[in-house]
Amino acid sequence: MAEPLANLYSPAFFESFTATLIEEYPMFDQDAFLTAIYDEQWSKRSLKERMRHITLSLKPLLPTDYSQSITLLKAIAPKCRGLEYLFFSDFVEVYGQEDWATSMDAFEHFTVSSSAEFAVRPFIERQPQKMMAQMLQWSESDNEHIRRLASEGCRPRLPWGKTLVAFKEDPSPILPILDRLKDDVAVYVQKSVANNLNDISKDHPELIKKIATDWYGHSKRTDWIIKHGCRGLLRNSHAEVFALFGFVATPAVTIADFQIAHHTLAIGATLPFSFTIVPTSPIKQKLRIEFAIDYMKANGKTSRKLFKISDFTFAGTARTYTRNHSFQNRTTRKHYVGAHQVAIIINGIEFAVLPFSLHTADTLH
Repeated sequence: MAEPLANLYSPAFFESFTATLIEEYPMFDQDAFLTAIYDEQWSKRSLKERMRHITLSLKPLLPTDYSQSITLLKAIAPKCRGLEYLFFSDFVEVYGQEDWATSMDAFEHFTVSSSAEFAVRPFIERQPQKMMAQMLQWSESDNEHIRRLASEGCRPRLPWGKTLVAFKEDPSPILPILDRLKDDVAVYVQKSVANNLNDISKDHPELIKKIATDWYGHSKRTDWIIKHGCRGLLRNSHAEVFALFGFVATPAVTIADFQIAHHTLAIGATLPFSFTIVPTSPIKQKLRIEFAIDYMKANGKTSRKLFKISDFTFAGTARTYTRNHSFQNRTTRKHYVGAHQVAIIINGIEFAVLPFSLHTADTLH
């Protein structure tokens, strides 16, 4: 099982961080800091809870003046890189909303070495017009990390981040930023723009269809962004989106030899399955191949999730696919006993389906 992300904040991490900080700020009280960190609740905290706890524990031990503390953190930021240093930006979120200039400069520094997309969101909520003007300015930065922040920070549905309810209802303030970044040269930025479009599509599918149509053909980079940004619409079988990307409306294929290795399996096990796509026409056709799992939920109903296999131009030769799907419980999905299905989906159309059932391991022995 993977190591919990909260364990990034290990004794070795704190030893390294405090040593770096003391080099720049010799009067830092390492013992007081570690005593504050390892309180009675430390072991129970999640990654983000630990991050906030570090922020709160750090504040009393840094200079009283906020701008001086930020100057100190900026000085060591180039040596403090990675997800675990998100508390640098969190420090700005908690203590910096009354010092706009210092905080904006801090975000520009800290997003380069770690990230700031979570910390900018309270600034957006508090002063949306001012903050979005700042982010539009960031979208013109020479630094790809700062350009990414312009898009990632205003995603309406940022994972792990607070939902921006106002932007779910009206995403128009986001659009000038995305338009400016729609042909960005950095893949890091392209992915963020696409993810932002996908967020918006969940609440405003017609808007994203229009943007996709308007942007498509601008460049190869833009076309990739649009397709990735429309992935939710493709999964939900929006015919206009399939047509935009050249997928045929009625695939001339059949499914043969669709097999699953087990009709009953335990939660935590893996389900191997295979199938063959057989053409019924020699004409070339663009296909998007997916499989779907109909998961049993806690309420006794099923919920379908699609998984992309491939998309390509099918040229008349049969193709066989083999996949192994895990039913291991994860933080993002808990599995429940009961009837499930696996289906093969081509261009949004279900072509074949097979049932199977999940059980607890003890009931299969």
